[in-house]
Amino acid sequence: MVIGTPNHTQAGNSKTTPAFTEKHAAKYLNRGFKALMAQDFKDAGACANLVLKYMPKLDQAHFLVGLIALDTSDWTNARKAFLNVVEITDDHAAAWAQLARVHIMSGGYNQAEEALKKAVKFGSDDPLVADVIGTAYTLMGDQTEALTWFDRACEDTDNPMFVMNRAKCLTFLGAFAEAREALERVLALQPQNTQAHWSLSRLEKAPDDKHVQEMQTLLKRFKPNSPPTTYLNYGLGKEYEDLEMWPEAFQAYAQGAKARRAHITYDEAAEIETFTALQGVFTKEWLEAQGEGCLDAAPIFIIGQPRTGTTLVERIITARDDIHSAGELQQFGLAVKRLAGAQGSGMISAETVRAAAEIDPGKLGGIFMESTRSLRSDLPHFVDKLPVNYLYAPLIAAALPNAKIIHVTRDPMDSCFASYKQLFAEAYFHSYDQGEMARHHLRYRRLMDHYRGLLGDRMIEVAYEDVVGDMEGEARRLVTYLGLDWQAASLDFHTQKSAVTTASATQVREKAHSRSVGRWRQFETELTEMHEILIEN
Repeated sequence: MVIGTPNHTQAGNSKTTPAFTEKHAAKYLNRGFKALMAQDFKDAGACANLVLKYMPKLDQAHFLVGLIALDTSDWTNARKAFLNVVEITDDHAAAWAQLARVHIMSGGYNQAEEALKKAVKFGSDDPLVADVIGTAYTLMGDQTEALTWFDRACEDTDNPMFVMNRAKCLTFLGAFAEAREALERVLALQPQNTQAHWSLSRLEKAPDDKHVQEMQTLLKRFKPNSPPTTYLNYGLGKEYEDLEMWPEAFQAYAQGAKARRAHITYDEAAEIETFTALQGVFTKEWLEAQGEGCLDAAPIFIIGQPRTGTTLVERIITARDDIHSAGELQQFGLAVKRLAGAQGSGMISAETVRAAAEIDPGKLGGIFMESTRSLRSDLPHFVDKLPVNYLYAPLIAAALPNAKIIHVTRDPMDSCFASYKQLFAEAYFHSYDQGEMARHHLRYRRLMDHYRGLLGDRMIEVAYEDVVGDMEGEARRLVTYLGLDWQAASLDFHTQKSAVTTASATQVREKAHSRSVGRWRQFETELTEMHEILIEN
């Protein structure tokens, strides 16, 4: 984040600066907030900095700094700024709510919980504050409480952003009819809200091409490869696929992937270096030399590639009365980076891998258990279902020797195509190009081959095809591995009422089926590049 002092021209000052008054502060804060809305972070920061130069105890100036830092993912400055606000004004509900968000994004869930309590305590009738509190609860994994706050935010206003957040929460909770009503309300207010169109396309199977025609008409209003076209093309691809219009579906997915790829950065060379380091560093000799880890037997990790059935496996085992679903947690990776001295977010680097080999396993396991304390229930076990934790499998085994690790696999082409046609948030940047997706998958498979030999029966592998083909047999095998007694509830996983926040939110509300097995063959001609890379290596 760049925050500088505005020069005389920027701030509109004369050569002889008059006394800086509350009127001046209001003027520059107003300008700063407008600049922030326009994504002009330099001018917004300059205005905030100018006000703080003369009025260092003005809470709204610190609040503006915090919002700028949030929008630029500068969690350190965001945390400092919002802490300054609540130090000056303890009952600033909005700052407490934003501070909770910052703690969550930084992996500090226990601190986030405390900040949220303050936000709720001082929460006003301000819909914006209610929406931020709802967002924080969503990030904490408490979708039921989040919905309460989104409902409150939408009580006296039709702000499309608040209604959109409510629709997402309803989708996570499986309230699809209500989610549809909310999304239709968003589109009544903002017919060009492309994210709402995309979300609507994912709720259920398209019965006809009515919505397809609406999205096609809207698509013509945007420049090719612009962010709005990403949402529309992925929505079109999904509905064309529902209607078994295979060529049109693939064309839409390809256009959506192309648009998304144009706006992200993926460093394949760095990924190659990281995977090479992982295989070279984590060896049997390394594992045998590790000291005692944290002996807590509560964690169950479900790992693998996205869109391979990880959510399905999670729902099968969390249908029981003794395993809690904690969602996709970032804590283990964050703990590794913290102890290894890594900076920044995103995938670990080769340098971090080498540093991680020297981490004390007991300390790593202890930090993970402490940082997840507020996300776990009182049940004996909890599931961390972050697929990318596969990178850390040896570290998990060393840090938490009594934890269970379930690796979910799927046919390579089905796996790669399922990711290619999915619009993710800020993850899996390799998935928007056929070649990049296939090469990443090969690296992942080689790494897991290495880990399989390293971990042996510490890790169980479950194939998606086997689960949908013989769910009871695979469920019983999983329960045996977990060392638990059989509970028939696992067979009724689809009746669970708990929230699902992954791309599988709609699929796991129905019984297991094999319709997705071999799905890629409907697009065999279009997926030649992906297929050739996978079969030749």
